[in-house]
Amino acid sequence: ERRLPGRDPCREVGSEMALFFGYHMPNYTFPGVAREDLFEHVARLALTAEAAGFDLVTVMDHFYQIGVVGPEEEPMLEAYSTLSALAARTSRLKLATMVTGVTYRNPALLAKTVTTLDTISNGRAVLGLGAAWNDSEHRGYGFDFPPIGERMDRLEEALTICKLMFTEERPTFEGRFYRIEQALNSPRPIQPGGPPILIGGTGERRTLRMVARFGDISNWFGSLDELKRKDEVLRRHCEEVGRDPSTILRTVMVPFVPVEDERAGKAILDRIPEERRRTMSIATLDQAVEQLDAYVRAGFEGFVFRNVALPNREAIELAGRLISLARGSLATPSAV
Repeated sequence: ERRLPGRDPCREVGSEMALFFGYHMPNYTFPGVAREDLFEHVARLALTAEAAGFDLVTVMDHFYQIGVVGPEEEPMLEAYSTLSALAARTSRLKLATMVTGVTYRNPALLAKTVTTLDTISNGRAVLGLGAAWNDSEHRGYGFDFPPIGERMDRLEEALTICKLMFTEERPTFEGRFYRIEQALNSPRPIQPGGPPILIGGTGERRTLRMVARFGDISNWFGSLDELKRKDEVLRRHCEEVGRDPSTILRTVMVPFVPVEDERAGKAILDRIPEERRRTMSIATLDQAVEQLDAYVRAGFEGFVFRNVALPNREAIELAGRLISLARGSLATPSAV
């Protein structure tokens, strides 16, 4: 049976979790939905995803919309307020950002925030963290946007602090950019060892090494050949730091839209922004299972669908049928 990433390995989740599915919500622009109804609509999507068999719901930690989804003026909800509200509405879904930019929040405060989310959700929080990249919103909000090398250094320190605050009673840490001194984090996280850590990015020299050191989940995108190569890099990093690579859940941004038939799929693709559409295809349920099988055979057991591809209840429910088919035909026990 599958072990939940980041949890005590003695705590089992159940054989139905041999494949892991996420529903990512980067888009808050819904035609016909009034501003005062926006969150209720988002909550209904999350509840539909929960009923359809998804395991995780993620939101972006951005303040402006990003270009590959839409114009930056489009609505963008603050991540942790949204996740906390979803925690109160849902009962089973794990909840995370995909992912928080390290430049946006003091890491000790971030650890406190995610621990609080873990409390509100009764042990369903995941910490998503990455090096940040959107210089436009940094300028707009007055956040410093240092060069990538410094952002990576900050990410490593932030991961260290969050892990310490999840696992120790009064940790102290002195880094180049951040420090804590006998920091209290009470109440403690519900999940033993703290919420699982999802690290954004696939940089081979530093990011994947941090995944090997700190990560429970890693989310990737690209062709299957690219992902296989990066998986080999991650395995080498795991060997260097003494980490069993099977304890890290590799998730993939699904590059297709599940459809009943190809004609219906074309209409869906036409609604997706052109930049995103170039990386997407359509797949009937049988075709989708075949594609997922190729990833599973390569060692990837987590799959993330975006709400730009599953924008409404009907599309989410269709994806739920795919989840059921995939788990029935592809699921295998895992040590993660």
